[in-house]
Amino acid sequence: MTDDDSTIKGWVLYDGDCGFCSRWVPFWERTLARRGFRIAPLQEGGVAEKLALSPDKLAADLRLLLAGGETLTGAEVYRYLMRRIWWATPLYLLSTLPILRTLFDAGYRAFADNRYWISRTCHLPVRKVPK
Repeated sequence: MTDDDSTIKGWVLYDGDCGFCSRWVPFWERTLARRGFRIAPLQEGGVAEKLALSPDKLAADLRLLLAGGETLTGAEVYRYLMRRIWWATPLYLLSTLPILRTLFDAGYRAFADNRYWISRTCHLPVRKVPK
């Protein structure tokens, strides 16, 4: 994960040890790249230090590290990115309504807390990312 390119708006940081995450986030890599976002596994060298988090806290959630240094976590990452993709904007708007926001956040949390079980149950092995 390097900040050399001034056009990069941020980094989507996902759990590279999760079978679902290591397939889902790279699937969207081109869509995200067109909007100025890059992806990297949370386990990549330097990420823990840059975010100043312990390994346990680091892999607890999807994270978005913006070019200015701000960090978003969990469901907020999805909302932030959906807002920047024209065809996902309606989903973003729905996810901000009071009752639906609560459901969206709870759905994210339930999935994030059970992602390893889901990955094993769906036979989604971790995809090794070339370095």
